[in-house]
Amino acid sequence: MNQLRLREIHANTLRNGIDFTTFLLTKLIETLNFPYAHKLLDNIPNPTVFHYNKLIQAYSSHGSPRQSLSVYVNMLLKGFVPNAHSFNFLFTACNNLSDPFHGQALHAHFFKWGFELDIYASTALVDMYAKMGLLHLARKQFDGMEVKDVPTWNALIAGYAKSGDVKEASRFFSSIPFKNVISWTAMISGYAQNGKYADALAMYLEMEKENGVRPNEVTIASVLPACANLGALEVGQRIEAFAKSNGYLKNMFVCNAILEMYARCGRIDLAMTLFDEIGKRRDLCSWNTMIMGLAIHGKCVEVLDLFDQILFEGIAPDDVTFVGALLACTHGGMVAKGQELFKSMKQKFSITPKLEHYGCMVDLLGRAGELQEAYDLIQSMHMRPDSVIWGAMLGACSFYRNVELAEKAAESLFELEPSNPGNYVILSNIYASAGRWDGVAKLRKLMKGSQITKAAGYSFMEEGGQLHKFIVDDKSHPKSDQIYALLADVHVKIKLYGSTTDVDSIIEEVCFSC
Repeated sequence: MNQLRLREIHANTLRNGIDFTTFLLTKLIETLNFPYAHKLLDNIPNPTVFHYNKLIQAYSSHGSPRQSLSVYVNMLLKGFVPNAHSFNFLFTACNNLSDPFHGQALHAHFFKWGFELDIYASTALVDMYAKMGLLHLARKQFDGMEVKDVPTWNALIAGYAKSGDVKEASRFFSSIPFKNVISWTAMISGYAQNGKYADALAMYLEMEKENGVRPNEVTIASVLPACANLGALEVGQRIEAFAKSNGYLKNMFVCNAILEMYARCGRIDLAMTLFDEIGKRRDLCSWNTMIMGLAIHGKCVEVLDLFDQILFEGIAPDDVTFVGALLACTHGGMVAKGQELFKSMKQKFSITPKLEHYGCMVDLLGRAGELQEAYDLIQSMHMRPDSVIWGAMLGACSFYRNVELAEKAAESLFELEPSNPGNYVILSNIYASAGRWDGVAKLRKLMKGSQITKAAGYSFMEEGGQLHKFIVDDKSHPKSDQIYALLADVHVKIKLYGSTTDVDSIIEEVCFSC
């Protein structure tokens, strides 16, 4: 129903004294004409709490928390007593407020009116505090509830997971009497967002075995980044097939997650095929994911072509777009183009460069041997350089054996990452290549005195839809002696036959002899 027709109905009700308030208010909210709905509510002679709640809920659902609060205050001023539904909508509205004052004031009203036994409003209160990051208050409210349902538990689990306390989230997840898809998704998302990708994927695989629980679009969009970061292509493709068969590819979050998974897993061809299939539905995230994927794979020309295509289609690039474009220039050694793009960020697009952009530029200049220019750029930064920027500088100094600038970069890295052994090793290698054995000895003494040791390296391998973790010198496998014996045999035969021999043939020969 269009706005003109609604105005005609409103005029007719006023002329004939007919009460069509509920109908008009509902239709105005459905058509998102909130100002008209608000004005209607302010001027009708006999509003009800139901009418106020409708508008409070509408504002809350569309990210206008202050308008929700305004309607609530107006309701109180006119002498109306709120009900439990009022607070349910109001607590949800306050999720979008950074200042906890209004939420806490509403909590006091909630207690004053005696609605603390309403499970829905109480759960909304737990959720509000959890999303504000006030987990101690969320926990206090949770503990004080005599009756809790699954959404109550989920609110607290999601709050802990989002805050980074996945250990506590996992503890509550284990204690929940009944888990639904939201419970599982909260944990999967929490692990993924906190960089615990193996745990996120393991949780998803465990969820698949659970009867009566079916992954939804949010679950899929949450677990695919874990596949992308772990290189779990086989599992990722199985998840994509599930998403496709359930119609989840209509969701752009899912499409973009699949796009990233293919790009990060080395299948840039499949990523490009999906990118083309998305077509006009692409959003900026789609473009950025494709640009970043191509850049990582060294497809410099293709990245710059996509960048030009974005501009041609009238889409405004953001800071992520420029990270991808600058990364492409770094891999392609395009110093002039990189400098042009970097300058255009502020001049043409009003985007202030961030640490990531400076990091790309330092890496670009460093790889090209422009070490002094890279160092001067760091010195000119309007924010403090991080370990990535100084690490790029140190790496470039290592390649070009520049001891003086390497010492300056390492000095900053020792301050930022005092326990990272890699920085000490790189500087030690630079000293060694320059014949500065006194520097090598000094660094070794410093590492020994500070008890800095290099952590054992590890890698993941996907086999049969499962991920296996392999650690350097790991002896935990029951057949580790046979495994290392086989590897030793391969190593001996490679050295015996020489580097020109087909390694695959050697391995086949060794395996056949076993």
